[in-house]
Amino acid sequence: MDVQGGCYCGAIRYEAKGEPQMKLQCHCRQCQYFTGGHPNVVMGMLNAGFSFTKGTPKEFCKSDLEGARTRVFCGDCGTHLLTLSPSLPDGVLIKVGTLDDPSVFGMPNVAIQTADSQSFHHHLENVPSHERWVAK
Repeated sequence: MDVQGGCYCGAIRYEAKGEPQMKLQCHCRQCQYFTGGHPNVVMGMLNAGFSFTKGTPKEFCKSDLEGARTRVFCGDCGTHLLTLSPSLPDGVLIKVGTLDDPSVFGMPNVAIQTADSQSFHHHLENVPSHERWVAK
């Protein structure tokens, strides 16, 4: 699978080649900040197939978090493009909404951090979920 995407204003573009290593829906409180309140939907791709093709994104790192801690975003429009995590050193977590064709995502294969779910969050049937999960 080869995918392309970018930010809302078009200043940053990327491409990712290869098969997704994971497709997940994260309910953690940090993700709720970045989505405006809902779970975050991400596709894990290997670094080896990922590259920025236009522009240079900005990063924000919250070093007191154990899991996903570096947010990569457009410095112009603020679009959150992907997340980097020390627990996934060989990959990037691409925000599905930034894909040119988000429909290629299909469905998540796991929902994580559901202990942080809000009453208005939708939980998908037939998708395994974990109250607390950290990649190892």
